Amino acid sequence: MQTDAKVVPLNKGAAEQSPTSPVGRLPVALIQVRDKVALQLKQALQMLFDNADDTLFEMADRATSNAEQSAFFEAMRDLRLKRKSIERTFLQKVFESFSSLQQYEIGKAPQLGAVSFDSLSLVQNDELEETVALDAMVAKVMNRDGIALGHLTARLNTLVSKKIEDRTNPLGPRQLCESFLDACRSLGVEIKVKLIILKLFEKYVLTELDQIYAEANQCLIAAGVLPDLRSAAPVRRQQERTAATARTAQPGEASAGAQTAEQGVQEVFGVLQELLSQVRGSAVPRREYPADAVPVSSNDLMRLLSHLQQHLPQQSDYDYDLRLNLDQLLTRASARSGRVRVVGQVDDDVINLVSMLFEFILDDRTLPDSLKALIGRMQIPMLKVALLDKTFFSRGSHPARRLLNEIASAALGWVEQDDAKRDSLYHRIEQVVLRLLNDFVDDPAIFSELLNEFLAYTGDERRRSELLEQRTRDAEEGRARAELARKQVEEALNQRLLGRTLPEVVVRLLQEAWSKVLMLTCLKHGVESAEWQSALQTVDDLIWSVEPHEAPEARARLLEQVPGLLKSLRDGLASAAFDPFSTSAFFSQLESLHVQAFQRLRKPELVVVVADEDPESTPPLLDLPAANEPAEMAPAMVAVVEEIVLAAPVEAPAQEPELSLADDHEALGFADNLRVGSWVEFQEDDEHKLRCKLAALIKPTGKYIFVNRTGMKVLEKTRMGLAVEFRRKAIRLLDDALLFDRALESVIGNLRRLKGA
Repeated sequence: MQTDAKVVPLNKGAAEQSPTSPVGRLPVALIQVRDKVALQLKQALQMLFDNADDTLFEMADRATSNAEQSAFFEAMRDLRLKRKSIERTFLQKVFESFSSLQQYEIGKAPQLGAVSFDSLSLVQNDELEETVALDAMVAKVMNRDGIALGHLTARLNTLVSKKIEDRTNPLGPRQLCESFLDACRSLGVEIKVKLIILKLFEKYVLTELDQIYAEANQCLIAAGVLPDLRSAAPVRRQQERTAATARTAQPGEASAGAQTAEQGVQEVFGVLQELLSQVRGSAVPRREYPADAVPVSSNDLMRLLSHLQQHLPQQSDYDYDLRLNLDQLLTRASARSGRVRVVGQVDDDVINLVSMLFEFILDDRTLPDSLKALIGRMQIPMLKVALLDKTFFSRGSHPARRLLNEIASAALGWVEQDDAKRDSLYHRIEQVVLRLLNDFVDDPAIFSELLNEFLAYTGDERRRSELLEQRTRDAEEGRARAELARKQVEEALNQRLLGRTLPEVVVRLLQEAWSKVLMLTCLKHGVESAEWQSALQTVDDLIWSVEPHEAPEARARLLEQVPGLLKSLRDGLASAAFDPFSTSAFFSQLESLHVQAFQRLRKPELVVVVADEDPESTPPLLDLPAANEPAEMAPAMVAVVEEIVLAAPVEAPAQEPELSLADDHEALGFADNLRVGSWVEFQEDDEHKLRCKLAALIKPTGKYIFVNRTGMKVLEKTRMGLAVEFRRKAIRLLDDALLFDRALESVIGNLRRLKGA
């Protein structure tokens, strides 16, 4: 296109040549690829920003608090203001990554050590969440477009001297994601908003990579770079052109992209067929037919399956014998026609494969038993779509496969209920199954429709659960910080009080009132702050002011110190919203203590001076009694011989088991290796199981916080508690990998083992 020529490096000199790497320009073919891709990326970014306002506004509309809503509105404003800067920075980084392909590596920056997830707390979790989101986005692209990217990497390696891998490819998903993250560093948004922006980047930029890779590869093929290395046509384009190709292609003709795609499909299905043929007669029954047996056509087989689909028992168990019922229909058809009707070999292989897949799926312990009965009813629709479209076995993005995977993922946290049908998830899955059984005949488009509807439902459910889960994490983090602050306050008070004998009122004032001031100061400013040191100095001054002193200079120090001490105490207690009536009582008793201290230290020649002073300029506690007034009773004293323990919030503590395991016990390794986001199942008793997800690991307290699929906290465990549960086999980790992919991997693995047996 003419517009391609308008894309130029934003910093041409820097883009082409580095001061440390005086290397020549990029090859012409590579410059053409770079400029074309830059235009495509720019257009995709514009789509991202055009839709960002609507997305953030929708999130703000759903916000459950004013603070959360304000955060989204502020993010909208910030994104508008910095949109051009982000676009410019992102594209500049793309150009720089291309330029680096021809640069000598003078030296590499030292590699940082691997981040230990165990060393991260929730307070420092933003970078972890960002990394997890990036890894997930990269994995999706590699899953979908890994072959095309690999071919592009191979072609780049023939054009430049520097060794390139998929990870360092300028157009690789990781490079693009990291460039976008760097470009967004100037955004002053919290991690929740940043993750939303990343999802928009995935939706509007990364989803276009299949087209970008296809066109980049085609451009290099036209330039004679590895022309024999062919990639499959992008799925989206392939689907758009299917109808046109069917209308225009002559018999025996097909596009190169379609041929390559078909080869990929046949390669996967061919491997499966080959494995089946090698174990037929052992693992797979060998079916013997008369010589005059007539294979039913694919259309007839589809009609037979549709008949079975329409007549499935309403409450059928998930071990429905599809092969037996199909054979009975074929027997009746043979009797009517007078000739033996059988299933052709290819179709028979598909039936065997789908049966094996569902055998794994319905034996999988990850799926709740109540949902297996529903998912088992999807076997015939899945078989029909596999007969219609062999890419079912080879394409991870196939709508039927994705629908099955999404249902399994949603069911991961589902727990058995007495009235399961009242649960919204169960009801939604049931609707999907009934739609397939009632409406699916031979048009696979229904799977895409059901997939989109189910994704919309689970997306809403996930957003609600993530919101509640975040609140749970915040609450637990707050409790952990409060617990740590409480222990620090206890330590500070015990250092100053333990072993002393002090007036009871002072001990009570510090333990019941001033400890709250210390707690708030610790939480707000930390123990390294000047505010914390000032609050501790108030404690030291108070203790000194009520202790007996004999030194002559003690009176002068007391006169100088007490007014400021009282002001600090009043201000601190007021900031902590301490009960004013209790405050008054404390100060009344404290006044008596200070009066007695002054009486003990009073010099006769100074009494007249004090009495003649303006009473308004002297604090009340310095209104000393006359010499002829009776001395007040001695204050009640208390010896602090036990450590002060401050009252903790009333909550059920994590149950620590009586049994303790050795430090090197393998069960403790299970607890240490459990990652935030992992799903587990607890066997509560013989009949009840609890499925929950590890939402947070609170480092200061060592608590493992588990939530259910709605995000609500359901369990709290210690490291030792988890290890003991694992040791007695009352807890197991649930596999959250894609269900269909695990099933296919298991089938292939089993067939290979049987082949070698």
